[in-house]
Amino acid sequence: QVQLVESGGGLVQAGGSLRLSCAASGTIFSINPMGWYRQGQRELVAIITSGGGASYGDSVKGRFTISRDNTKNTVYLQMNSLKPEDTDVYYCYANIVSIGRYWGQGTQVTVSS
Repeated sequence: QVQLVESGGGLVQAGGSLRLSCAASGTIFSINPMGWYRQGQRELVAIITSGGGASYGDSVKGRFTISRDNTKNTVYLQMNSLKPEDTDVYYCYANIVSIGRYWGQGTQVTVSS
């Protein structure tokens, strides 16, 4: 059984920063890729391959950074220069090789103006 557990959401003022984490556990051989999606805006925020190649949605380029620790099956999203329009529920996902795609439980990010 594979499980993704997110942490790190919360309330922050505009211009501030938050770091989201998502750890995958269970019987996992390989994960490729991992990423973050935000629900209300239906936007793929960022994605990262097992080799570290990353891409971003246009609205977050230059402000958000995705990274991963393959030894811990964990993906991170560093969010800087946050704006009120970044307010949303953020979900991590992981494509578990030979098994399928799994999603985290979602974490609320609220940016006040």
